[in-house]
Amino acid sequence: MDNKTIKRNILLNPGPATTTDTVKYAQVVPDICPREKEFADLMKRIRDDLVRIVHGDSQKYTSVLFCGSGTLCMDACLNSLLPAGKKILVVNNGAYSARAVEICESYHLPFLDLRFPMDALPDLAEVEAMLRRHPDIALVYATHNETGTGILNPIREIGALAHKYHAVFVVDTTSTYAMRPIQIEEENIDFCMASAQKGLMAMTGISFVVGNRKLLEESGNFPKRSYYCNLYMQYEYFEKHGEMHFTPPVQTVYAMKQAIKEYFDEGESAKWDRHKRVFEALHAGLARLGFQNLIRREWQAGLVITVKYPEDENWDFEKIHDYCYERGFTIYPGKMNNAGTFRLCALGALDENDIVSFFRVLEEGLRENKVTVPVIYGGGTNHAE
Repeated sequence: MDNKTIKRNILLNPGPATTTDTVKYAQVVPDICPREKEFADLMKRIRDDLVRIVHGDSQKYTSVLFCGSGTLCMDACLNSLLPAGKKILVVNNGAYSARAVEICESYHLPFLDLRFPMDALPDLAEVEAMLRRHPDIALVYATHNETGTGILNPIREIGALAHKYHAVFVVDTTSTYAMRPIQIEEENIDFCMASAQKGLMAMTGISFVVGNRKLLEESGNFPKRSYYCNLYMQYEYFEKHGEMHFTPPVQTVYAMKQAIKEYFDEGESAKWDRHKRVFEALHAGLARLGFQNLIRREWQAGLVITVKYPEDENWDFEKIHDYCYERGFTIYPGKMNNAGTFRLCALGALDENDIVSFFRVLEEGLRENKVTVPVIYGGGTNHAE
């Protein structure tokens, strides 16, 4: 294979992530029918590895893959894991838990929307009070890292409450899976989910659920609310045939195989240490330029920083975005309602030297667009949180 150099872009958005060239080139494989045993064997190894990454017992936990983005797995878990006559409790403190509410509404599922401010942690006493008042809650749903803000939610504690009141605990780990170390059983997680282009640093097109095998098999008796996105139907087809129920993204599967190999080669601790270096470098660069964080530092997951727009008449996010993008760096708008913010993320095949280079470009862009540096807030004062 002629491995030509691929232009390397530094993606500081919350996914897809910057990938290695070896992951990119892993997609260039001989054509194969996905119904061949060779491909089924590959899928089986990937399914086993996905359980290993969260330290699950392979007898107790399994994984199910879908062709689609991470939202597909949110959909699959919510529509598939609710028994008839029961309710879902959504612990809602951000854009992605709000998306879970929208999925429940779309399927007309009975649910309770327990809302908290987007810039604060959930109140565990309120979570327990809701569970106590509604004994028909059978599924509790929460987001591990609210990627819209960067808040790390207390999933271990929420999961303990769910189990205390005999509910299944489903966690959106889309931006933490293969990033922050996760011990699925110790964190009281029954089902978690992610997509390949986030912490695994693979390509877009595959998402997956890792979950309790016994509970998953019990869900086969629950109402079927979706055909393509039914979790048990996809699991059953894997178990019987070793394949996805419907055509998989073949080349993307090979990229995922390579990304998983690179995950284990780097090692869980070393990988997380690298992401922490990137996160610290992001904070250092923001502080040097005077930018403020929206979320308290001690609540941040170590993955996403939500940055307040400067109070400067020359500030224009689109102009700054375009300046950085033209030089190989991508920044991303925020998801805070009625708050001017952008986000910087520590995902992907990056290290701190990439962040140093980014801030050099960002500062040049600010100065070229006549934004005061250090940036100003509150009528002209320069400070960072």
